[in-house]
Formats: sequence, C-alpha cells, structure tokens
Amino acid sequence: MQNQASASALTAAAARAAHLIVDHQPYVFADTLAERLLGDRADELIAYHRLHGDHLVLAGARAQVTVRSRLTEELIGESGQYVILGAGLDSFAYRSRRAIDVFEVDHPASQADKRERVAALKEEPERPVGYVPVDLETGELLGPLRDAGFDLARPAVVSWLGVSMYLTPEAAARTLTQLAALAPGTRLILDHMLPAAERDETGQAYVDAVSAHTAGQGEPWIGFYTPEEMADLLGRHGFGRVRSRGQDETLGCRTDALRPSRLAMVTDAVLLS
Repeated sequence: MQNQASASALTAAAARAAHLIVDHQPYVFADTLAERLLGDRADELIAYHRLHGDHLVLAGARAQVTVRSRLTEELIGESGQYVILGAGLDSFAYRSRRAIDVFEVDHPASQADKRERVAALKEEPERPVGYVPVDLETGELLGPLRDAGFDLARPAVVSWLGVSMYLTPEAAARTLTQLAALAPGTRLILDHMLPAAERDETGQAYVDAVSAHTAGQGEPWIGFYTPEEMADLLGRHGFGRVRSRGQDETLGCRTDALRPSRLAMVTDAVLLS
C-alpha cells in the first residue's frame, strides 16, 4: 500500500486550515500548521472553502472539526502523556509548547505519509513524538505504545476523533477493551455521530449530502450512537464520569457561516478501574 493520508484526514485538515481564512474572529480553534501539512494540495482543498465557504457541507465540516479540536485541547490540560488514536494530520505535537509526551497512533501507511509532511515543516516539537504505527482494526495497541516510550502505569489523556463513525460497534469495543487496560484516571475524549432520530434538520442535511461521498471513497459511516448509548458502551469498559457536549455549547451566536447542528457529540470519560 502506498503511503498516503486518508481522504478524511485531508478534508479535516483543510477544514481546520480554512477556518482561519474564511471565518470570523474569535476563532473557535486555531490550527496554525494545518495548511502547511496539506502540502501541495493545500490550495486545491482550501479553495473549496474560499469559494463556497457558506455551503452547508463546508461550513458544517469546519464547525465539526474546530469544535471537537477545541474541546479536546482544553481537556488535555497539562497531562503528562497524550495519545492520539487515528492521528491523521493532527498538529498538536508540533504547535504546543506544553511539556507533554505525545504518542500518535495511526495506520502504518497513513503515519508514514504524516511523517514525511512533518519533516517538510521543519518544526521541532517541544518533546520527541512517539510514533506508533498500528492498524486499530486488527492490531494490538498496548505493546507498540509501550515500545514507543509510553508509561502504562501512569494515567494519560487519549483522544479518538473522527474515527468512531467508520467503525462497527464490535471494532469500537475492541479498541475500548485495550484502552481499559491503561492506568485508572486515564481520560478518553472521542466524538461520535448521532443516529437519524437524534439529528436536527441541519445535521440530517449534512449526512444526506456527505455520507454517499465518504462511502464512495471507501470510508462509509457505519457507527452512530446516542449520548446514552455511548455512555453505556464506555461504562461496559470501565469508563465513568461521562460527559457529552454538542456544538451549541461552543459555537453560540456567530457572525460567519458557522452554525451549531445536532450532528455529532464530543464525549469525555475517565477510566475508573
């Protein structure tokens, strides 16, 4: 398999980059490296937002990725260890000046592509990044994490963004089973798409417009959870103190095209035992 970023990783990075170009201040989230990580496709991918930034799909994508990124990086705090599952083109390790050990977990081919892009940035992270090439659909996580320098005895923050909607419930449960072996006190942050009955008109319109396209690119959306279903799934794997937040709490009233919708939730929980 040729080294390449996934289509979802590219479109998410383009949405984060475009937010700083087409939307108004105050910015929801400032990913100052996203445009550069897109490399020679930056102009092409951001141009859609420049030309059609108020379109439901493009504005919805920017709302979705900026809200989940902001909430996640607020929750990281000053934790000593941070694991990014399905890291894609996440730039936290290369922007942040917090004294945090960062471990990026991704499919080997995607991660090889990411490392080439990072090398071109010529940005030195505050601490060396632990790269963990693992296919979460089939591979074991804890051993490769430990081999990369992760301390299994210390609590960590784990983010799992933009992934659950591509996984069957069985695949999601396999990853949660592995995460349940981390140290108590570990915080998990993930986002999940709402099922049709929980979406508002805007959220449903977004799904109608985008889902067929993602399926055509080989990344169909198959995992949908209500907040109660997600809390139950997390609880069965030892996570408690579950909190789910929608876009409305972060976006509020804005003067640009970003509008909150009932599309996805950002949920965080703490591993109790």
